Amino acid sequence: MKVSIITALNKYYSYLETTIQSELSQPEHNCEMIMVDDCSKDNSLEVARLYAEQDKRIKLLQLEQNSGAAVARNKAIEAAIGRYIAFLDSDDLWKPDKLARQVDFMFNNNVAFSYTSYEKINQTGDVFGVVGVPDKLSYKKLLKTNVIGCLTVAYDTKVLGKIYMPTNTRREDYATWLNILKNIDCAYGLPMPLAQYRVYANQTSGKKASMARENWRLYRDLEKLSILQASYYFSHYAFKGVLRTKFPRLAERLGVL
Repeated sequence: MKVSIITALNKYYSYLETTIQSELSQPEHNCEMIMVDDCSKDNSLEVARLYAEQDKRIKLLQLEQNSGAAVARNKAIEAAIGRYIAFLDSDDLWKPDKLARQVDFMFNNNVAFSYTSYEKINQTGDVFGVVGVPDKLSYKKLLKTNVIGCLTVAYDTKVLGKIYMPTNTRREDYATWLNILKNIDCAYGLPMPLAQYRVYANQTSGKKASMARENWRLYRDLEKLSILQASYYFSHYAFKGVLRTKFPRLAERLGVL
């Protein structure tokens, strides 16, 4: 069963080599890596090209103009030939058994869409937290807050077809998972941290406020929820966000994901 691993390149070239190595170390040998350069202004393209020249599993594509992560990922999805599609950004990492565990779980249990727990790491790679996940999620449960990390996702194109990301929102990954869950009953989680998400110290309250506005727009404009419905789900999103940010230990004890 072939797996297509999709990585968009734009910046973070200093982490890219370890990201690629974490992909190549997967025991699932029947895979392809599709890296799409979104007109990166650092050395990401050079690093990716060097690896692509050395390993035939790596495909390197380039966008003609900077277009954002959704467009880059969609170009890779279009080129993908794997039954399963998975995502890993250029500054994140996978554990060595991530693909094998996840693909085996999906194949053996007829799961079309899955995700896993993941660790949070800082800029030097030190682990400082673990994000757990529920065993399964429905569309309505996911509306309350996005607990699915893009770096943990895999979906089965044999069941779902190729699912492309919307390009009219900065919550493209969240919108994609919601679109998938409109067509299947549940997504299923593996409660083991099989990936590592890099967190940066310079995230500001302004960025968080901007993301909150984008989340509201997703509810109203993309999901077409009424003001009452959007307010209900946004209140869950806001409360859990504050709890995880301000009181992480309490959130962990309460099982707030």
